[in-house]
Amino acid sequence: MSGSLYVPVLPAKPHAIAAYQQLSPAIQQAVTPLWNLPPRPGLPPEVLAGHIRREAHAVSRAQRHHPAWVDTPFADGTQLRFFTAVLSDLGETSVLRPVTGPDRPRFQQAAAFEAARLSSSGVGIRIPLPGEWDDDATHAVRELLARLDPADEADLLLDLGAVRSDRPDAGKEALRALDALVPLMPWRTIAVLGGGFPEVTAQMLDQGLRTEPRADWHTWCELIGSDRGYVTWLSYGDYGTQSARNIARVPLSGKGGPAWGVLRYTTADSFVLGKVLARGEDRITANRAAARQLLELPDFRGATASAGESWLRDCAQGRGATGTGNAGVWLRVGNVQHMTYVVRSLQG
Repeated sequence: MSGSLYVPVLPAKPHAIAAYQQLSPAIQQAVTPLWNLPPRPGLPPEVLAGHIRREAHAVSRAQRHHPAWVDTPFADGTQLRFFTAVLSDLGETSVLRPVTGPDRPRFQQAAAFEAARLSSSGVGIRIPLPGEWDDDATHAVRELLARLDPADEADLLLDLGAVRSDRPDAGKEALRALDALVPLMPWRTIAVLGGGFPEVTAQMLDQGLRTEPRADWHTWCELIGSDRGYVTWLSYGDYGTQSARNIARVPLSGKGGPAWGVLRYTTADSFVLGKVLARGEDRITANRAAARQLLELPDFRGATASAGESWLRDCAQGRGATGTGNAGVWLRVGNVQHMTYVVRSLQG
């Protein structure tokens, strides 16, 4: 088994691609993203095709030195057909591993298997587990795997979705699923994915820094602390520093967005959140103050820990030309520090 150390579920958007590219080479080597193209319902076919082509090729360029998975889990039939055509165009040169699952249309399953065969990249089998495990799902996965070319490798991507403090049984249900799925074949990778980052509102941040538990990490610790023989094969996955539901959101058209944003910092047990302003006369002063609060945390790892911490230092101290950011910058910075810290935690 040649599993991955860390599998972040990332949107195929500029801020996430930039975050991956800003990881140090040693950290990047340990990261195998699961890239998700956003849903784009209702667009004219030529516009939709252009979006999909640009997103898929941007991810392919970012991954030219390392493999990754690419998926469209919330696409409608039209978007799926365009996406399968793009995968076919990438063909033998692609390091992107197509993803399918027992809940996908049969034509999408067939296209993913064909892309895996053409590129010899293998295929990801993504199994959603938003609640309790259904034993009937084992049969559906077994039927899907029966259509896979025996020469092709497959990866098990068990996706728990949002794992917050209201899901105390997430670890138990994941183990039930793994007990059923792991024996089905010699998986190349067995990754358990869960999104612990909260849905943030402005009201949550009105009183200064906010601390939210990393429930997905606690679930991971429960899994690897179990007595199952396969736990040494498991790979950890999360949704970075965005909520799991964000992957399913349709991109906003045009400019705009809220007048506030979030600085993010990851510690051993928590996400620390600080409110910043996207516009207004007090924006620069407020944003530098929020960055300084993160630098003053006992758990702050120092300005050289990653490009994320370096940006926070420069923002706090008014250094250089980095400014105080915007929504895309804050997401990039949050994911750089988070992914770096997760890899080091797993290695440690």
